[in-house]
Amino acid sequence: MTGELMSVLSPHRRRPQLSPLEPSRLEITRNTAPATPPPSQTLVFGHTFTDHMLTIPWDAVSGWGTPQIKPYGPLQLEPSATVLHYAQTLFEGMKAYRDEAGNVTLFRPDMNMKRMNNSARRIALPTFNGDALLDLIKQLVRIDKHWIPKEPGHSLYVRPTLIGNQKAIGVGPPNEALLFVILSPVGPYYPSGFKPVALYGTTEFVRAAPGGTGAFKLGVNYAPGVLPQKSAAALGYSQNLWLHGPEHHLTEVTEVRPFRCWTPRRLTVSAATELVTPPLDGMILPGVTRDSVLALAREHASGKKRLPNLADKLIISERGVTMKEVKAAAAAGRLVEMFGAGTAAVISPVDRIGYMGEDVHIPTGEDGMGPVSRPIWTELVGRQWGAIASEWSVPV
Repeated sequence: MTGELMSVLSPHRRRPQLSPLEPSRLEITRNTAPATPPPSQTLVFGHTFTDHMLTIPWDAVSGWGTPQIKPYGPLQLEPSATVLHYAQTLFEGMKAYRDEAGNVTLFRPDMNMKRMNNSARRIALPTFNGDALLDLIKQLVRIDKHWIPKEPGHSLYVRPTLIGNQKAIGVGPPNEALLFVILSPVGPYYPSGFKPVALYGTTEFVRAAPGGTGAFKLGVNYAPGVLPQKSAAALGYSQNLWLHGPEHHLTEVTEVRPFRCWTPRRLTVSAATELVTPPLDGMILPGVTRDSVLALAREHASGKKRLPNLADKLIISERGVTMKEVKAAAAAGRLVEMFGAGTAAVISPVDRIGYMGEDVHIPTGEDGMGPVSRPIWTELVGRQWGAIASEWSVPV
């Protein structure tokens, strides 16, 4: 009886099946007037783009449409497109590297695909099969891999982007979207050696708050940081260090996730060093480089893989840190170094923080890096450029 009643109240209806993102449907149109890659020494980050791009349309009725690799060029959008009015846009940043043998790899791209899907869910844009998109990205990189400069430290920046392009004004999940990928050859972040940066601990502006969008790579998170960046630059600082709450907890720098290294008070062994970074509490972007730094540090601390020239006694902590704690450690001579981690810079050392009208000075090594960041950076870039074999490097 129950089964019969349920069948009357809830008739079985087949919902239309949306098309998944399918690499086998890829269409390729070659650029008939390819450009000549410029000399590597003239490259400015994000200003030069390769001959081709990848586009994949989506709509709420059919799902993912035909992927196309075609000549790089302008997108056609309606003036009413939702991305232009409600910031329904997200992006990723990753790199393709060429090793000495000419092999091209991507560094931990599965993490970028996972983060991109998480960002899409947060702003009600369509999700996708990460492996399928990665397959298409590889095909795009193969076509334009000759744009990767052969000089050491150079790579191809990969920028996947997803936007809502519904042709109507109205706040809600868009019924149309566009996923596209563009490529840009880039040089070393520090072409003439590491240069420690000065940060401004901002208390006037807020980047993220609990329950907000700080943990997602959304366009809406970046534009509001431009004015604070101008303010910090006017005071002589490179970037903002975003502080949160009445205790001024450290969260992020504009483009990187910060790490601090110091000798903790609670330890009596002088050789012990604590590597500290804020936890992923919903306000911090789960950076791929951040995760890689932590993984390498933990491998070293556990003895799984020791990194040369790194302190034997290393403690790794993901916990809240306040500016009061940073100031106290600096004043007591316990602060070993501070650095940020991100895709563009990989490691960015810090030499001072402007805070409440004074500078907190942070030790740096002779080359700008410190005793913890230098060994981790060496291992990390070795894996990225193929000098050190690693499952993190995925062949293109």
